[in-house]
Amino acid sequence: MALFSLVSAVAGFVKLRYLIDKAVIDNFVFRMHYRLTSAILFLCCIIITANNLLGEPISCLSELTNGAHVVNTFCWITSTFTLPGTLAKPVGTHVAHPGLGLDEGGDKRYHQYYQWVPFMLFLQGLLFYMPHWMWKQWEEGKMRLISEGMRGTMVETKQERQAKIERIVQYLTDTMHLHNSYAAGYFFCEVLNFVNTIGNIFFVDVFLGGSFLTYGMNVVKWSTLNQDERSDPMIEIFPRLTKCTFHKYGASGSIQSYDALCVLALNIFNEKIYIFLWFWFIILAVCSGVALMYSMAIVLMPSTRETILRKRFKFGTKSTVSTLIRKTQVGDFLMIHLLGQNMNVMMFNDMLEELCRRLQFGSSSDASPTSVPSAPSTLEMSPIYPEIEKFSKDTEI
Repeated sequence: MALFSLVSAVAGFVKLRYLIDKAVIDNFVFRMHYRLTSAILFLCCIIITANNLLGEPISCLSELTNGAHVVNTFCWITSTFTLPGTLAKPVGTHVAHPGLGLDEGGDKRYHQYYQWVPFMLFLQGLLFYMPHWMWKQWEEGKMRLISEGMRGTMVETKQERQAKIERIVQYLTDTMHLHNSYAAGYFFCEVLNFVNTIGNIFFVDVFLGGSFLTYGMNVVKWSTLNQDERSDPMIEIFPRLTKCTFHKYGASGSIQSYDALCVLALNIFNEKIYIFLWFWFIILAVCSGVALMYSMAIVLMPSTRETILRKRFKFGTKSTVSTLIRKTQVGDFLMIHLLGQNMNVMMFNDMLEELCRRLQFGSSSDASPTSVPSAPSTLEMSPIYPEIEKFSKDTEI
């Protein structure tokens, strides 16, 4: 019940946090890292921690009649072990449980990771949130200020919409070619997302003793084998029963050894968590790689930017879009792209049309018979103009 309360509290916090009207400053794959992945890792951390605090993470059976709790504590804070040579032996006839048997001096596999699983999951959650935090510090709320009053569904007059469009177009023309450092920060954080995903896969592999890289494939392969001929890879890495040797002094001062069998009920959760994380990290790595190639195409290929404006945002003719792309740089395009994610389609297309007119004919009202007279005073009278002007100066090369 306490575990359910903890999870409900986290879910309520996440729900309330994302109901707030916030400016979009990244893409869906970027959000998969700091929203989905971090939330999954923190939730798993809460589940394991609650089980450690409220349940019995380890329970050992030994010949020691007095002080059984001492054996439990000792085996938890040190380590337990299994015998890899007994994993394939028949249970019930040759061994009592997979990985257990007579200790004849053969190889032992020690298991110490279970003490650190909650800390590991929490650290990974922070690592997946870090690129987003860095991008927020770099971005400094710029998109929120620019798109203020333009996000979501708005009921307003044509004059009000036109005034907002004039304001944003004036800002874009005044700061043209000054957003490349802004774009560089965004693309750098996208690279960090990809590197972080690959790094976490190898990080967990080292943490689990070199068993994580092939963990998911082994589980899938195991599920297709004959039941009498297969060895469960989840039990090999996350054994439910392990051995622990406890030494104490006897009445005469001699050293006595007690061979304890320890039940690690916590590994029931661990094996499910890490098989899910194995598949999730693979999916995340593929999506991050595709997003990175998409960003590289935006930077290196102007034709990609033209396709995005025409196909995704349904804007203009081929010649109009081509003119806009020629007169802007990568940083300007990223700014336009993010604005497209924060504005409704009608306002965004109107804004692009006005921007194209400004870039092609200038801001004079007689440049085009159908143009709307520009109103620089509208921007100056806006309450957020000082903030926008500050960002313009900060981004000067």
